[in-house]
Amino acid sequence: MKSIFHPSESRGQADHGWLNAKHSFSFASWQKRERMHFGALRVLNDDIVAAGTGFGKHPHDNMEIITIPLNGEIQHEDSMGHKEIIRTNQVQVMSAGSGIYHSEFNSSKTEELKLFQIWIFPDKENLEPRYATINYSWENAKNNFLALVSPINENKGAWIHQNAWIHIIKIEKTQTATYTIKNKDNGVYIMVIDGFIEIDNKKMKDRDAIGIWETESVNIFSEVDSQLLLIEVPMKF
Repeated sequence: MKSIFHPSESRGQADHGWLNAKHSFSFASWQKRERMHFGALRVLNDDIVAAGTGFGKHPHDNMEIITIPLNGEIQHEDSMGHKEIIRTNQVQVMSAGSGIYHSEFNSSKTEELKLFQIWIFPDKENLEPRYATINYSWENAKNNFLALVSPINENKGAWIHQNAWIHIIKIEKTQTATYTIKNKDNGVYIMVIDGFIEIDNKKMKDRDAIGIWETESVNIFSEVDSQLLLIEVPMKF
């Protein structure tokens, strides 16, 4: 087993007033050569967006973009004609493919929006852009790895153009969960959303993360009720 530990305090931070963002990997003005990506996982941003503000229309291409609201609501519009509000307990997936424009705003005038945005390199370039949302429940993730995103041929959660999976789990106090890596060439990046866990003798708190590869499975012990985000991706792509 190989691993790399990223304590929450090691993330990049950008406070733009309307946006307070923390970056697990190099992004915008925060650039670290040793933190460019974890395999095909390019971006994991932990964003807080002020009420009534957001990201104006901007382009993307050749990236699988997954947005998970943690609190609040996102007003989405894109060049494919989609316009909707994405809420907590939903996941938004965009395959930017050959190119799209979109905007994302906090639809509330009074409450801040908290979200994870994840970018994963696709397995093919210049594909036709696509958009989808799914619903999920944390109740289904109690001591269970609940798939939010999976490859196109697996049909669990939303699908993307990559041999990658995104799971969440809520591990109850003093319980152990074992995550089995689905492809021998993949690794898994695990972030503690909240709680306190132990992996391979490494104790981890809120927003700490660890990347693990060259193993078949990962044992996770939870000292308190804990919520985790797991992103399994190819290490070579």
